[in-house]
Amino acid sequence: MQVVILKDAAEVAAYGAKIFIEQVKANPASVLGLATGSSPIELYKRVIDANKAGEVSFKDVTTFNLDEYLGLDGDHPQSYRYFMNEQLFNHIDIDKANTFVPDGSAKDPIASCAEYEQKIAAKGGVDVQLLGIGTNGHIGFNEPSSSLASRTRVKTLTQATIDANSRFFAEDEFQPNLSITMGIGSIMEAKKVVLIATGEGKADAIKDTVEGPLSARCPASVLQMHEKAIIICDEAAASKLEDKEFYQYIEQQNDKLLADYYGA
Repeated sequence: MQVVILKDAAEVAAYGAKIFIEQVKANPASVLGLATGSSPIELYKRVIDANKAGEVSFKDVTTFNLDEYLGLDGDHPQSYRYFMNEQLFNHIDIDKANTFVPDGSAKDPIASCAEYEQKIAAKGGVDVQLLGIGTNGHIGFNEPSSSLASRTRVKTLTQATIDANSRFFAEDEFQPNLSITMGIGSIMEAKKVVLIATGEGKADAIKDTVEGPLSARCPASVLQMHEKAIIICDEAAASKLEDKEFYQYIEQQNDKLLADYYGA
């Protein structure tokens, strides 16, 4: 697990965006795993800017989103399909037919989950998976106690997650308490995983993810077992890490090694 600690949310977004941009430049037909929520918005803005500047093209890219509310169709303003269209897909040169989000309005959600797994496998798996993290350590909608080997499935949301997301719904608006989410086992099959976290509110979750025991109580802690997991956080989110200075020292040495290797 690589831990990158940066000054603020802007630096986190820039660092994360660069990983995805460089991935697509190296492999124009990349398969990207994407996330929703407030954390990735600034990252997506930088991806959009790079596309508009002609730095990178997404015309051959395929994407798979982590999750979706069960009970909302893709036209609903609070659906994650709608979010992705508004925050990314409408602004880059991607073929929307190659953008996949779990079907929140599926008549048979269980079958839809199995089909989602099959689609990912048919595309050769995810090259780079983007994650945010909940204050309780959830990734996707894999809440604490989720099986670390789980696959795409229907999940009940905790009250804490419902409360955290309630700000996006009007008082008289239906807010789902069920979701479809990629499982933890599904996420772990990505060739590379990039988790971004900003703000003091994520400090406990980041500490448990990086330095806590591997436990279903903190689903993100499973990333300790991933060969190419990168945790990118700002100073506030990293504030409770006991070995913070050591992680920063490692990154300094990595930067020096790269500079020496490439003669920079």
